[in-house]
Amino acid sequence: MKEIMVWYEDEIKRLEKVRAEITIEPETLFYGSSSIRLWGSLFDHFKEYKPINLGFGGSTLAACTWFFDRVMAGYQPKRLVFYAGDNDLGDGRNPEEVFIFFQEFTQRVTERFNALPCFFISLKPSINRWSLAGQFKYTNELIAAEINKNHPNWHWIDISAAMLNADGYPNAEYYLSDGLHMSEKGYQIWKNAVKSAFNEYI
Repeated sequence: MKEIMVWYEDEIKRLEKVRAEITIEPETLFYGSSSIRLWGSLFDHFKEYKPINLGFGGSTLAACTWFFDRVMAGYQPKRLVFYAGDNDLGDGRNPEEVFIFFQEFTQRVTERFNALPCFFISLKPSINRWSLAGQFKYTNELIAAEINKNHPNWHWIDISAAMLNADGYPNAEYYLSDGLHMSEKGYQIWKNAVKSAFNEYI
C-alpha cells in the first residue's frame, strides 16, 4: 500500500503548499478525488461558506484515508464535504473494500475533528464506468446504511438519480468527452444537492 501511495506525493505536497499560503481560515473543506479537484466553480458556488478545494487527482477512498492527517493539518473547519470511492471501484476493488475504507475514514475524521458535520456525496453514475453500475449502486447502499445507522454527524447526499436521463442512463450533458469527469452542467447538479443538504442540516 505504501508504495502505491507514493504516486500521490506531488499532489499532497501541492495541498500542503496551499495550506501554508492561504491567508483566510476556510470553514468548509471539500475533500476527495478529481471530481472535487476539477470543480472549478466551487468557490463561486459556495463563497458564503468560505470553502477550500482539497481534492487531488486520481485519488481513491483508500488514498484519501491514507493522507487525511497530512492534508488536514492546521485546519479547523465547520464542515467537511467528501467524495471518493469512484476510482477504487474503477481500479478493481469491490464494494466491501470501499466500505471498509469509508469506515476507516470516518474514524480518522472523528479522531481529528470530533463530531464535525460531514457530507458524503454518493458515487456518481458515469458513462465511462457504466459497466460497473451494479457495484456503484451496492457501494452507495452500504455507505448510506452505515451513515444512517452509525454516524449521526454524517449526512448522505444522493446525486445518482439526478445525473441520469429519462432512459435511466448517465446524461451525457453532465460529462466531459471522457465520459468520466463532469461538465459545468454536472457540477450544477452537485451544487444544488450540496446546498440543499447544507440548508437542511446546518
